[in-house]
Amino acid sequence: MRAVVHDRFGGPEVLRVTELDEPRTHVDSVLVRVRAAGVNPADLAIRAGALAGSVESYFPVVPGWDVAGVVVRAGPGAPEFAPGDEVVGYVRGEVAHRNGGYAELVAADVRALARKPRNADWRQAAALPLSGLTGYQAVDRLGVAAGEVLLVHGAAGGTGSMATQIALARGARVIGTAAPANHDYLRSLGAEPVRYGDGLVERVRALAPRGVDAVLDVAGRDALATTPAVGAPEVRTATVVGASYPGTQAVFARLDQADLAAVVALVEAGQLTVRVAASYPLERAADAHRALAAGSVAGKIVLDIG
Repeated sequence: MRAVVHDRFGGPEVLRVTELDEPRTHVDSVLVRVRAAGVNPADLAIRAGALAGSVESYFPVVPGWDVAGVVVRAGPGAPEFAPGDEVVGYVRGEVAHRNGGYAELVAADVRALARKPRNADWRQAAALPLSGLTGYQAVDRLGVAAGEVLLVHGAAGGTGSMATQIALARGARVIGTAAPANHDYLRSLGAEPVRYGDGLVERVRALAPRGVDAVLDVAGRDALATTPAVGAPEVRTATVVGASYPGTQAVFARLDQADLAAVVALVEAGQLTVRVAASYPLERAADAHRALAAGSVAGKIVLDIG
C-alpha cells in the first residue's frame, strides 16, 4: 500500500511517499481502506520532534490521527462492523505502530471507530474526529448548560468551531473571538463574534454585562488573561492549548467511542458542520503541512487518498 512516512524529525521535507506492507489486524481491530485523512497541528508537532525520545524506535512513522474510509475486514472481536461499512476513526494510538492515517489502509482498534455521518462527504468526515472529540469533551468538562454564556477564544478554527456548535446545540449562548474575516462564518453558526485585540473586554461585556459563565481557550497567546474582567464571579475555564490561568482545566482529546458516536449524531442532526478549507493528494502531504503551518486557510485541511 502507499503511505506517507517520515524516518527522522524535521520540516515538511522529511515526509515522503513509499510502499508499505498491509498493516496487521488483530482479534479486536478493523482494517479500513482510507478515503480521506485529516491533517492536524499534532501531526506537524510529531513530525518536528515533539515526541522525540519515544517514537524513534518506530521509524518510519506514518502520521495522521483522523481517517474516514470503508471497512475491509473486522476481527471476530469487532462485531460492530462489517466489510463495506463506512466509518470515521480517531487512530492516535496507531501512529506509534507505523500505522497512522496518511495511508491507503489503516488497522484501527474497534474502539477508535464510529459510523461515518450519512450527510457528510469523505473530506468532512475525515476532518471530524480529533476536532470534534476535543470540542465535545471540552464543553463537557466545562459543564456548559442551557442558558449559560460561553466565551470561546479562537471560535472560528477547527476545534473552536466544533465547541461553539456543540455548546449551541446544548442551548448555551456563545460569544466567539475571531478575526473580522471570520465573523460572518461565526454568525452563520449562531454565535456572536467579537474582534481580538484592544477593547476586547469592553466588547465582551457589552454582550454579556453580568460576565460569561465559562471560557474555552483554543487560541493560546495568553487569551485567558482577560478572564477576570469578562467572567462572572464563578467563571469556569478550560484550554486545549495549555493552562495559563489559575484553575483552568487542560483538555486533550481522549479515545472514547461513545463520544465519537455522539459527535457523529450531532452532524447527522444538522447541529454540527465541518468546514473543509483545502484538500491535497497523498503525494502532497508536505504541502498540506506547509499550508497548515502558515495559517492561511479558514477551516480544516485533508488528504484525499482513495
